[in-house]
Amino acid sequence: MSIGFSVNEFLFCAVVFCGLCRLAWVWKRRRRPEASQTRPVWAALGSELFVAVSLIFFCRVAIADWPRVPSGSMEPTLRVGDWLLVNHLSYGPRLPFTNTAIEWGLPERGDVMVFRFPQDASQFAVKRLVGMPGDVVVFDAGRVSVQGLPSTARLLDEDVPEDHVVARAAEDRGQWLFAESAGSAHRVVKVNPFVAGRLPLNRTDPGLAAHCAESHPGAWRCTVPAGHYLMLGDNRDASSDSRQWGFLPHEQVYGKAVRVLFNLSQPGRSWLPL
Repeated sequence: MSIGFSVNEFLFCAVVFCGLCRLAWVWKRRRRPEASQTRPVWAALGSELFVAVSLIFFCRVAIADWPRVPSGSMEPTLRVGDWLLVNHLSYGPRLPFTNTAIEWGLPERGDVMVFRFPQDASQFAVKRLVGMPGDVVVFDAGRVSVQGLPSTARLLDEDVPEDHVVARAAEDRGQWLFAESAGSAHRVVKVNPFVAGRLPLNRTDPGLAAHCAESHPGAWRCTVPAGHYLMLGDNRDASSDSRQWGFLPHEQVYGKAVRVLFNLSQPGRSWLPL
């Protein structure tokens, strides 16, 4: 179990604090009914903020969250500054401070998934789920195939077709965009032609060392162990993902990103489905 202290945990602490202030004021009034009925600042905060903060906390944990994308590791699918709609009802909410879940759904191959970053449980990360438990994932020159499932990777022209729900931007200049399918719906991934996926696996990670074989940098095969997922960024040569920190334990899953809510610098990306 990983312990994290993110925005949701701060909200939980605020709920507890406001609730205690409210209870303390009720207790004081019952003990001393003859005392002044003017509420001090701390009692007013507890009474007036408790319901509002509780609703915000409940919404973020049980129904939906709205994190901001801080980096380009998922380009071109996600852009820096995108605010995402994360649906907790897809998998089930996590309890604060832990990864204990009330589960009623499971991730599927191809999901854009939000999870607690394995190297820092207080931070959340977003990557694409490429390998399910038991999958044999083959990676070569930035492109992925899943053994036994139909997989394609087609280099796109300068004009990306609309059905890929992606458009080229300035940061894609000089990069290759591929329409890739590996046992799931088509997605567009970005590959740097000067790197072409030649980022080595972190063989010091016990999970990768035990379940992966690498013929040379940028060409490897991994069998995803039970209870874990293989996560990759769509920006294949600029992403810290399972190649560096290993397979993602199921317990770290936080929610499914389903839409881009908005991007202040790119209004056209509002309500974009993923």
